[in-house]
Amino acid sequence: MRYRLGIDIDGTLTSPSSFVPYINESFKMNITLEDIKQYELSPLIGITDEQFWAWMDEMEPTIYENAPLATGAKEIVTQWKNNYDLYFISARRNHLYEVTNNWFKKQAIDFDHLELIGTHNKIEAIKKHELHIFLEDKHDNACDISEACNIPVLLFDTPYNRDPIPKNVYRVQNWLEANQYLKNLLHD
Repeated sequence: MRYRLGIDIDGTLTSPSSFVPYINESFKMNITLEDIKQYELSPLIGITDEQFWAWMDEMEPTIYENAPLATGAKEIVTQWKNNYDLYFISARRNHLYEVTNNWFKKQAIDFDHLELIGTHNKIEAIKKHELHIFLEDKHDNACDISEACNIPVLLFDTPYNRDPIPKNVYRVQNWLEANQYLKNLLHD
């Protein structure tokens, strides 16, 4: 059986600090990833959600085009491509598909499916593609996916997702640890 892996992009495949330099430059701040204690950024920045999304409309293409890979992600994902089907499912909005697809080409990361769903609710896409495991950085997504889809979820540890996790969610520190968890989960 060939397993189908679902993988989030931002904060999972890409470095969770991707937004930090842009926030610092745009809002004259000096934050680090450790300062981001919640997923929603507008309270940290001190702006409304409307102001935040206006900023995102302007900055998203640049941020996504230049997003650095998370440490170890390329090597592990390249290994996985030989043994698993890779489905990248992101909350990015669909008008960013070309920017996202070009980023994957530039990074030389191969995949079987790329889907930008424009919402954090990935459950429908995960069920539709019958994924066996999901990799995520958003705490409530990980918990909801694990429960609704009855699949293991690897939650990449960040300062903004450190709430307790249920038994089918596994906190990992990096891609090497994710690789080990995956081997244990799928090959036991």
